[in-house]
Amino acid sequence: MIRIQTYQSEHCQGIIDLILPIQQIEFQVPITLEDQPDLLEIPAVYMHGNGNFWVATNGENQIVGTIAFIGFGGNRVALRKMFVAAAYRGKTYGLAQQLMDMGIEWCQERQIESMWLGTVPKLEAAVRFYEKNGFDKVAAENLPPEFPRMAVDTLFFCKFV
Repeated sequence: MIRIQTYQSEHCQGIIDLILPIQQIEFQVPITLEDQPDLLEIPAVYMHGNGNFWVATNGENQIVGTIAFIGFGGNRVALRKMFVAAAYRGKTYGLAQQLMDMGIEWCQERQIESMWLGTVPKLEAAVRFYEKNGFDKVAAENLPPEFPRMAVDTLFFCKFV
């Protein structure tokens, strides 16, 4: 059984153990923990204003998915750290969609106007997933100036909630 819950401090290492191998090994994105200090400071970075961080755990309480928002520039959020363990991807669990639906609902409840995100082209399935969920591509020069851009990101998307 999958359970989605708000981040707690005991989740920190499990989040790192989920995210880094997906980035570095599975998709060969040249990013390290040092490049992502937010993973060690989740409450300070994500959990204030219009931001939050959630984890999905399996029956053994292992973290198998994450999604987060950083509030920026009024009623806008940056979608960050959306990762799902390979064994939990696809229609069997529908975990990515569960996380996205929960995030969209959370934004609607808080009257968030728009969700923005950055990614890399090699994450083709993620790009298709975002497009399927109503995100439109945005040129980098059209990003809001306050958007918290990650150095490795080259593709950008926006969804009006």
